[in-house]
Amino acid sequence: MPQTPPFTGQLNTGSYNKNLYQTKEEGYPGLYYHDNHLVSGSLEALIHHLVPTMDYYPDRTYIFTFLLSSRLFIHPYELMSKVCHLCMEQQRLGDPQDVHIRKIAPKILQLLTEWTETFPYDFRDERMMRSLKELTHRLASGDEVYRKAVSQMSQGLIRRLTVLSQYEEALVKINATAAERLTALKAKPQASIQRDMLSICNDPFTVAQQLTHIELERLSYIGPEEFVQAFVQKDPLDNDKRCFSDHKKASNLEAYVEWFNRLSYLVATEICMPVKKKHRARVIEFFIDVARECFNIGNFNSLMAIISGMNMSPVSRLKKTWSKVKTAKFDILEHQMDPSSNFYNYRTALRGATQRSITANSSREKIVIPFFSLLIKDIYFLNEGCANRLPNGHINFEKFWELAKQVSEFMTWKKVECPFEKDRKILQYLLTAPVFTEDALYLASYESEGPENNMEKDRWKSLRLLNQHLFINK
Repeated sequence: MPQTPPFTGQLNTGSYNKNLYQTKEEGYPGLYYHDNHLVSGSLEALIHHLVPTMDYYPDRTYIFTFLLSSRLFIHPYELMSKVCHLCMEQQRLGDPQDVHIRKIAPKILQLLTEWTETFPYDFRDERMMRSLKELTHRLASGDEVYRKAVSQMSQGLIRRLTVLSQYEEALVKINATAAERLTALKAKPQASIQRDMLSICNDPFTVAQQLTHIELERLSYIGPEEFVQAFVQKDPLDNDKRCFSDHKKASNLEAYVEWFNRLSYLVATEICMPVKKKHRARVIEFFIDVARECFNIGNFNSLMAIISGMNMSPVSRLKKTWSKVKTAKFDILEHQMDPSSNFYNYRTALRGATQRSITANSSREKIVIPFFSLLIKDIYFLNEGCANRLPNGHINFEKFWELAKQVSEFMTWKKVECPFEKDRKILQYLLTAPVFTEDALYLASYESEGPENNMEKDRWKSLRLLNQHLFINK
């Protein structure tokens, strides 16, 4: 059985040539090409184009692109059901002695393997598993080799889904621990704040490495389909009255965005918490150094979270504190992440990190962790800026080639193993230390450096009355 090769980064849609696949599609209407590139087609034709025959196997870029985008038009379990029906009907899987089966079975297994490896979360749906088992049972009944291949594929799928469940359970425990610490902080605010980041670790490089561990772990659990499902809307040509609300949406993607917010608020909390101005300035300089190390590593998401935390109003208003800070390094980092010209400087740095990753000689050089909110924004505007269907009702496949390019690059980045040694103590602190709400940050900020105008004075008074309710867990 052919093995699924490793996913190789950005899709090259130019390699998809009509002439390579003429044999299969010559007799099936509904696919349209321009300069030998598939540009549109009916949903039915695109589904047929996914299913192998004796002398045809779909290009891997097509498989990924269609499985990624098809969920905008059809539930994955419905697509699996149609694929199974076509396989069993057209390839006559009911006769295990047929030579025809011996030629087509490895190709069908290859397609199913690519589906289960690249989109394993689809198979949390019992309806998907039912169709998969039905088809693989038919395949496995014909030959011992196929039985072994089916068993290997099934075990790999179960392993991936088990690891996902364990990760989700671990997140629940982390949130529970953070909630317990939050409760302690509410009960005894002064007694509970016994440690800060600098007391846990005062080495910026080590903290940047541990942040990279968290980033890469959380990235690794985001399924490619989550980028589509985050923006999924009902297809206007779908007569089914139900929307896609019963899909697994984008829980791992959302958890990753929440991590960015937590890190931003943690940085702001660490800065606003110290009573002494000198200590606050030292904390700011420390996180500037952490941010610089994140930039050098290629961890742009933590970099931006740290910058966002330092730019929050309760922090930026501490003028006396900032006057004690050497800000030259911070100015450079802000320049790199400057949002002007659609984040031109950042995008240039990201391209450089991507190129370094491609030619990397070490695992450290392979690390590319994008500023995630901007990646989501890019995909959102691609989705909103182009129609899913053409005026004739056909699916606009040119749009989905581009979508797949962006998502497949992310797929390469998320598979990088973190090369740094884990420090459990630092990781635990980063993930579970209580953080201030925005109101709590303002209160701490005003108490460190008094209000400068009447509006700030009024706000300070109200916050002092409400200070027992100012803590939430991010």
